[in-house]
Amino acid sequence: MRQCLPQGLTDRSVSLLLFRFQGPPPLLEGPLAVNTRLQRGRRLFTGQLRGPESFTADQDGNIYTGTVDGKLWRIYQDTLTFITQMGQDIPECGSSRDYEPVCGRPKGVRLDSSGQLIVADAYLGLFRVDPQSGEKTLLLSSKQGCDGIPFGFLNGLELSRNGTIFFTDSSSKWGRRHVRYEVIEMNHLGRLLAYEPQTGQVRTLLDSLYMPNGIALSPEEDFIMMSETSIGHIVRYWLKGPQAGTKEILMNNMPGYPGNIRLSDRGTFLVGMTTTRFRGRIIPPFLDLVGPYPAVKRFITKLIPFSWYNMLLPKYGLVLELGPDGEVLDSLHDPNGTLTWAVSDVFQHGGQYYLGSIHLPFLAVLEHWS
Repeated sequence: MRQCLPQGLTDRSVSLLLFRFQGPPPLLEGPLAVNTRLQRGRRLFTGQLRGPESFTADQDGNIYTGTVDGKLWRIYQDTLTFITQMGQDIPECGSSRDYEPVCGRPKGVRLDSSGQLIVADAYLGLFRVDPQSGEKTLLLSSKQGCDGIPFGFLNGLELSRNGTIFFTDSSSKWGRRHVRYEVIEMNHLGRLLAYEPQTGQVRTLLDSLYMPNGIALSPEEDFIMMSETSIGHIVRYWLKGPQAGTKEILMNNMPGYPGNIRLSDRGTFLVGMTTTRFRGRIIPPFLDLVGPYPAVKRFITKLIPFSWYNMLLPKYGLVLELGPDGEVLDSLHDPNGTLTWAVSDVFQHGGQYYLGSIHLPFLAVLEHWS
């Protein structure tokens, strides 16, 4: 762990662009066996919410989320209320990824102990937002960054009971609008950081990470569980105890690419899988094929239109439930995308599970787990 420097640059070399998965994807058996349990839900606000990616809730039953057009929303039962625009509120917001740096893109959303929203905007920085008035306070700008390196892609967010804000910066090369380039290149230019609101101090806990994404504190807050999306890893970073300041890989070679991680009321960790990675009968998964070939990946990122990547993404919904040591306890599947797919978040509240996504034009809600 190190404190960030106000000036100067850290020597961070260009990523090696070389990563090999450790064998073929796991078989879908045991707790990973295919089922249709993720289909037992409903869609809300179709056409009104696009990409509700992360959630939090207050004691009054209000749910808060952010969308691709840079807006923050409050949901109460079947009512949707606009709170604020993270960036500039212009007509083009939500029409193209190219406007995201201007309009903003809220990623991680949490409530602090005073009832204020803490928001990690992918482009703009960390904010405190009054959920009633919509008033925004910039806590830490992406331009300021840490260690002399601006934040390129703020993503995951978690708050400790003492107020520390933990967050991830997924890449210092690609912003959120080019997230698939980051996944394909498999760079290790991401960071896990901590911000102290009372002092304004920000510090790096881990760097050289492969697209760090969702984070969740353990019930005792002695460790953080974190996903490294592009390489399909789940990592544990110890905050307390004899291993404090160290990390260990809990899961690798996963059946997909993990997004956000949330703590359930059972003390387990719920992981949304943004894209599946299943065994093919003849051809291995796409990223398994191109992983060892940096020249091929450079060709793909430079010449293939961004929109073509959607053709490579299966409409398959998958959620994992993990134990504290990364063991797979359960999985919920939607093999045909009947309810949802490309799950970014699994937020449990009031007996229901709110399923996030990075771009789908609706909010999927799972009625029950079992």
